[in-house]
Amino acid sequence: MVQVYGYVRVSTKDQNEDRQRIAMLEFPVPEKNIVVEKQSGKDFNRPCYQRLIRRMKKGDLLVIKSIDRLGRNYEEILYQWRMLTREKGIDIVVLDMALLDTREGKDLTGTLIADLVLQLLSYVAQTERENIRQRQQEGIRAAKMKGVRFGRPRLPVPAEFDGLHRQWLQQKISSRKAALQLGVSHETFLRWCRLSQDSSRC
Repeated sequence: MVQVYGYVRVSTKDQNEDRQRIAMLEFPVPEKNIVVEKQSGKDFNRPCYQRLIRRMKKGDLLVIKSIDRLGRNYEEILYQWRMLTREKGIDIVVLDMALLDTREGKDLTGTLIADLVLQLLSYVAQTERENIRQRQQEGIRAAKMKGVRFGRPRLPVPAEFDGLHRQWLQQKISSRKAALQLGVSHETFLRWCRLSQDSSRC
């Protein structure tokens, strides 16, 4: 018996998949056959997607909202599409693009049109992913120029550091023992020492 499955993907846990899920139910896809994955579309090493593909059989139907929900890597989207439709014999419907419905137009002309549309949309999906990454990098650079710090906040240097630093310079105490007395890591103590030496040169 032919089964209809829906694949819903969002890039992060914070994003909402309701719009895609509603579209699946309206198609209709049985709710038990809707697979939701919260992971980047940069590649197809996604556990839910891989399990879904192993589960599907020849003649089954895969429904996705738009081609970028399948993935955002141009070459891998084309590979997955051909693997699913030609090797596994699975039909695919892209709800936002009526031309990408492998149940229709199985003749040469229909296949050619679908291939051209797929290549164009796959290119757009990858380009958008690259643009998002570039905007993120530009945003991070701009924030750093304004003095915004990323990562964990640095520990404040305790008052006891100066005395232990002097002892360390005089080789009266090891850096590891000094770090232990301050309750910080060895690397943190050495970083404070470097900063102290740099400031003394100013």
